[in-house]
Amino acid sequence: MNKPIRILNLFTIMNRGGAETMVMNYYRAIDKSKIQFDFMVHRQERGAYDDEIEAMGGRIFRMCPIYPQNLFRYQQMLKEFFDNHPVYQILHSHMSELGYFAFKEAIRHDVPVRICHAHNAPVFSSETAIEKLKRIPRELLARQMRKLSTDYFTCSQIAGEWLFGKKNSEKLIFMRNAIDAVTFAYNKSIAQRVKADFGWTDKFIIGHVGRFCPQKNHDFLIDIFNVFHSKYPNSILALVGSGELEGKIQEKVKNLGLDKDVYFLGNRADMPNIYQAFDVFLFPSFYEGLPVSLIEAQASGLPCVISDTISDQTRLTPTYYPISLKEKAEQWVIQLEKCMNYKRSITTEYIIQAGFDIYRNATWLAEYYKNRL
Repeated sequence: MNKPIRILNLFTIMNRGGAETMVMNYYRAIDKSKIQFDFMVHRQERGAYDDEIEAMGGRIFRMCPIYPQNLFRYQQMLKEFFDNHPVYQILHSHMSELGYFAFKEAIRHDVPVRICHAHNAPVFSSETAIEKLKRIPRELLARQMRKLSTDYFTCSQIAGEWLFGKKNSEKLIFMRNAIDAVTFAYNKSIAQRVKADFGWTDKFIIGHVGRFCPQKNHDFLIDIFNVFHSKYPNSILALVGSGELEGKIQEKVKNLGLDKDVYFLGNRADMPNIYQAFDVFLFPSFYEGLPVSLIEAQASGLPCVISDTISDQTRLTPTYYPISLKEKAEQWVIQLEKCMNYKRSITTEYIIQAGFDIYRNATWLAEYYKNRL
């Protein structure tokens, strides 16, 4: 019997981030008799998706973190890995410019297909001081990645142009951040049940999904909710995600006296149900590639109030409201108010017509991999 083509995906750790969730969507939908996913990760602890990966037949290979003090050790581990695993003829890196080291070793081992995938377009002016210091080395590595990569994958034009350069824009291959839209379709009875389970019945729920990091702009998000809640005390803010800034945001919420009105839900495995409980989706990110959570929110029929820094390629439904981050919180509140009496509907067909159906995209990806060998 013909064995499936094994694709080695490169990640930091398989937790519930946007890129990780997108790849898992493809993995669930792809024909695993033809294509099998394996994962090279760079943390020793298990990720949220590890059990599911192994249940579907995927292998997980653990490397050391790519820290400066680990580089010699990491390069040795890479050499040993490719010496012992000649089966991999396609690498698919989701680590932006940090895939450089694995790709360099892959070339030494004659791996013919090296796909680099751009998931984000950083705006360094909005980052922390530490991240700003990384700008020059990141850009230098990005230039090297262009030389080592055979295929330039991206989720959006802006993300692709950052990693691969504008002069290579015609070489970009768009792999959509597709979802199973049917599973997110609005269901009033589920919405009522989830609200009741959380004790949110008769509350107006503002929802946000994203990692607690500078990019997601949680500081401003809390400012917006603070103004909104002062006018509408029956409102609640539900935050899904985790990350290094979670403690700081919790402290801000407490100092504002909002700790009984802001819910920190952590990482969730039941996101289709969680979206049902929201009444509006608030997303004031400084920058994004093409956020999976915004696709999911639109698939669940939510009105979405978002920053205008996000690519217009994410506009899939009529209830999509971009606002400038230069506007004060009060202006964002005015837009939220316009969404308060919105009657949700099933928006599945919008998602499918826009090309974000996971099953069609998984078929395309399987054929792409096959045709590259």
